[in-house]
Amino acid sequence: MKTILVLGAGLSASTLIRYLLNNSVKHDWTVRIVDQDLNTVKKKINGHVNGVALSFNALNPDERRPEIQKADLVISMLPARFHTEVALDCIDFKTNLITPSYISPEMKALDQKAKDAGIVIMNEIGVDPGLDHMSAMKIIHDIKNKGGEVLTFKSFCGGLIAPESDDNPWNYKFTWNPRNVVLAGQGSAACYIRNNEFKYIPYEQLFKRLDYITIEGYGDFVGYANRDSLSYRETYGLENIPTIFRGTLRRPGYCAAWDIFVQLGMTDDSYKMSFSGDVTPRSFLNAFLPFNTTLSVEDKFKAFLNDNQAQLYSKFEWLGLFGNNVLNCKDGATPAQILQEILVAKLSLNEMDKDMLVMLHEFEYELNGSRHKIISHMVNIGEDQTYTSMSNTVGLPAAICAKMILTGELTKTGVTLPVQPEVYDPILKELESFDIKFVEKETAL
Repeated sequence: MKTILVLGAGLSASTLIRYLLNNSVKHDWTVRIVDQDLNTVKKKINGHVNGVALSFNALNPDERRPEIQKADLVISMLPARFHTEVALDCIDFKTNLITPSYISPEMKALDQKAKDAGIVIMNEIGVDPGLDHMSAMKIIHDIKNKGGEVLTFKSFCGGLIAPESDDNPWNYKFTWNPRNVVLAGQGSAACYIRNNEFKYIPYEQLFKRLDYITIEGYGDFVGYANRDSLSYRETYGLENIPTIFRGTLRRPGYCAAWDIFVQLGMTDDSYKMSFSGDVTPRSFLNAFLPFNTTLSVEDKFKAFLNDNQAQLYSKFEWLGLFGNNVLNCKDGATPAQILQEILVAKLSLNEMDKDMLVMLHEFEYELNGSRHKIISHMVNIGEDQTYTSMSNTVGLPAAICAKMILTGELTKTGVTLPVQPEVYDPILKELESFDIKFVEKETAL
């Protein structure tokens, strides 16, 4: 019997845990799952004979290391900043490791140590990153294998609300960590290359520069630039490509409205606010508007919007931004923290809601003097509040990869990500059985 240790049993781990337990009898696995909330673990195990519920501080090496020593494979669903510490433990005990997070420089530096230990540390094996890599590399390798040259690569991904649950003027609900949504795009300029011109978009301009996309059967979307697209030239073996761009998808109108928060300064997380009394949405908004004793908060906000933005007013009114309800924010909260509380109250999933994950790739390539275009898209609707599309698309790639490692199908060692055919081919094939599949359309240009 082989032992799997799962660190973290939050929402994104639900489908991962279900898959591992469903396959545990066939493959003779014990699945040990740790979380600070023991009841959460027990609920997800649901009495399965091969599931073991644990509760300890996975961030404490004295509590974590004995469990890693017992395991054949660790799957870390902890916050990304803790993965390197877990990786060092796994190297010490020669235990394989999977994380869905981006490879940090510190993690990358462990490559030789992982190889010396004879283990694989598979990173970026979720949805974004993860499913984006695998689906893109399959097409890139297909083009290269027939002698073609990739000239353009654009990739978009978004966690959205399913059409049947889309019932608000923002056409959006939180399907992932709300804090990450509020802070999206901050820290550094988004960068990409288009027609051999390097482009940089500072945070203040991020939600103004959009791509417009239509997916048949699912309507219109907009995409804003996502972080550093340039680094993916090396990841995908496209060092000399003239155009590469990665973006995040939203419905039309969302970015224009979100940009108002940015311009006001309400997404800032770098300083603490002081209030003389209880914080309300109205007092919070008023703190960012010009001082004027003759105009109401509503009128000051309307004056802040320019003529082209006037139609956005109703979105903010729907959010309750002019309300006098007292927020559960302590004095000293940052603007981003206060904004998050306002948004969570209105943009959280309801009990019967379903989420939707949308991914789209666009390629242009040249072969034998002719130019071609490939558009590949995947749309997946969640099952319910536990097995959301986000949980399915994050958890299933990691879970299938875990099976491949434990059964000996995947023998690669070192710090890596799923860009090799021997990794992505079987994972993409099995994902189709869970209705996570890409539709491709190729046209001549």
